[in-house]
Amino acid sequence: MLKTNNLVRKMHACETMGATTVICTDKTGTLTQNKMQVKECTFGKLTPELAEGIAVNSTASLDFSESQPRPIGNPTEGALLLWLHTNKYDYRRLKEASNTKNEIPFSTERKYMSTTVFSAVTNREVTYTKGAPEIVFGMCDSSDIDEVTLKESLQKYQDSAYRTLGFAIDKHFVGVVAIEDPVREDVPDAVKECMNAGIMVKIVTGDTPGTAKQIGREIGLWADADTDRNIITGTELAELSDEKLQECVLDLKIMLVHVQWTKKRLVEALQARNQVVAVTGDGTNDAPALHQANVGLSMGAGTAVAKEASDITIIDNSFSSIGKAVMWGRSLYKNIQRFLLFQLTVNVTACCIVFVGALVGKDSPLTVTQMLWINLIMDTFGAMALASLPPSKDVMKDKPRKRGSEHVNKIGNWAYFKEQWKLGAFIINKPMLGEILSVGIFFFVLLFAFLLIFQHADINSMTDFLNIHFSGNGEVSHYEQTLLFSIFVWTHFFYLFNARAFETGESVLLNLFSKKFWSKGFWTIVCVIVFGQLLITEVMFKFFNVEPMLHNAEHPNGWLDLLIIIGFSSLVLWIREIWQLFKK
Repeated sequence: MLKTNNLVRKMHACETMGATTVICTDKTGTLTQNKMQVKECTFGKLTPELAEGIAVNSTASLDFSESQPRPIGNPTEGALLLWLHTNKYDYRRLKEASNTKNEIPFSTERKYMSTTVFSAVTNREVTYTKGAPEIVFGMCDSSDIDEVTLKESLQKYQDSAYRTLGFAIDKHFVGVVAIEDPVREDVPDAVKECMNAGIMVKIVTGDTPGTAKQIGREIGLWADADTDRNIITGTELAELSDEKLQECVLDLKIMLVHVQWTKKRLVEALQARNQVVAVTGDGTNDAPALHQANVGLSMGAGTAVAKEASDITIIDNSFSSIGKAVMWGRSLYKNIQRFLLFQLTVNVTACCIVFVGALVGKDSPLTVTQMLWINLIMDTFGAMALASLPPSKDVMKDKPRKRGSEHVNKIGNWAYFKEQWKLGAFIINKPMLGEILSVGIFFFVLLFAFLLIFQHADINSMTDFLNIHFSGNGEVSHYEQTLLFSIFVWTHFFYLFNARAFETGESVLLNLFSKKFWSKGFWTIVCVIVFGQLLITEVMFKFFNVEPMLHNAEHPNGWLDLLIIIGFSSLVLWIREIWQLFKK
């Protein structure tokens, strides 16, 4: 996941991302490039006095260590400083030349900031103010632009998804600057992929409704048919009770949040509707929401507090990386299911054959050392092979797996179990259980049939099955036990391939060497199992209580027996292929 710019801080988040039903994402830097630049302004030219006001009334700075200056701090303020630099103003000199008298920092409640300085430009005390244009305009006694023109300009800028800032000098409104932050090129496709995967995407931003809607249109989230029911402002949100918010929260696509605690409230409302919520955040104020969410996603450029509260850090800050995290989470869950399918199928077969075999004979059909090798294949190698499979984009075509209602647990465990099972919320679902039991019992019946034949007929070679004479004494010879052990291992070896293709609808044979279907790790484990089985029967045969098959004087056709067993066991693959063909 690290290669896809997802730094996992808490391991449970990998699996939870696969179950995510809602992603609440910030706009700036996640949906957009966070490369802000001044695009337009309502006034003709940048005057020295306004340039001084921008320089002194800012918390950002520029890094000149590279060929092009890079903003440090607030990206919006950084864009203004870059604008000064483009217009040949050195913000550092302007700041040093002035003498600061008083500062009012920006806050989400005030929506403006101001700085009073003794100006080096006008040689008098001046108060510079910047902030939300409507707020700053309302604070002023005079203006270079009338209210009607201001509203028209703001509407035009918002329709272009520009961020707007109003400027005032000593309660005289100077005008508005429009700042562009382009949408990331890969975001529209990533949003579409998440929506096709049954995941609701919601924008949580402090921008104006017009700007947020335009960004929503550009990424394919906001449609022409959407109405005011699909967007909510901070004021409207504050007026809603928790019950009313829970009623409408699923319909919301854009949430205009100016007070950070409301972000946590939105998460709680979604969780109350039984949603699995992933939330992005980069600031200290985002920590409560990140902690409350099922998966908190901090940004690589975010604060240390946000990262500590999160479960996954998105290194490149991009929404497309969040989509990849969902793909990884779903693929991981599928891989765990495949491993459990393989493991439990082998368990059913092994337990049945050992238990029933011991009832009908004096000894267990499989020795302790043989069972040790089977368990090694089943637990260790099987897990490594199926867990190392690469993530598949096909999982993004599915809907999120369902979850049971939270209140069911209060009624009783049995009711909770029934609802979860009906929804398919357990990792072992109905198709898996059906396959585990049917295939496990089929393998048991097959092996038990071989065991009965070995007990009541003298089998010295697999070719003897063409002409069986039942004259045995009820004992299983050493070589017959070798054949039974080999049949067990090789049938389950080929079933490993079937477990890989479980619920994919894909052909194992047609995708045998497909890179998207397999991995180097899987083929490495396959080679280890084949080599290990041959090593056991041909080199370590005494320790495992078997006889060699490739060099055995008493059974010179042992090599042929091995080929017959491998060919017979491969029918496991062919039967599935034929079954899939008929299903299609």
